[in-house]
Amino acid sequence: MLTLALLRHAKSSKDNPAIDDFNRPLNPRGQAAAPESGKTLKQLGFQPDLILCSPARRTRETLDLALPQMMGPMPAITFDPALYHATAAHHMATVRAAPSQASRILIVGHNPGLYGLALILTGTADDKILARLNEGFPTAAIAILEFDAAAWRDIAAASGKLTHFITPRGERD
Repeated sequence: MLTLALLRHAKSSKDNPAIDDFNRPLNPRGQAAAPESGKTLKQLGFQPDLILCSPARRTRETLDLALPQMMGPMPAITFDPALYHATAAHHMATVRAAPSQASRILIVGHNPGLYGLALILTGTADDKILARLNEGFPTAAIAILEFDAAAWRDIAAASGKLTHFITPRGERD
């Protein structure tokens, strides 16, 4: 069984137009939501073996605030420039290329790529969870998908079971 968690970065600041998109920091709301994302992952029993993270400032800050709350062994972390505004297809290729020894992967990234990936991979889900996912993938939201596969290269569109979709407003499955 393989498990993939998708975490969209927490809310970022757009207050300073002199800061380019890549370097936007989290705003106070995002700084509060990011640790809660880590706590939620821990409550769900999700401990990643591998974290793939966009190197944008807001994704790194989200990870920095979430990781201590997860309180487990330190996973391998890769900051992949290709994940910055990656398409759903690129995310899919990245996941399919992941090492088979990592059975639990966390991606910290951006929309619309993460949202598209969640939609592409979801084959089954509780109707309530799926309806909430179909409404969008807000900042600091978490989607968790499980795959009945031995290796990441074996996953395909609609092969995942969406087991959880949690938003920072406390909407849970």
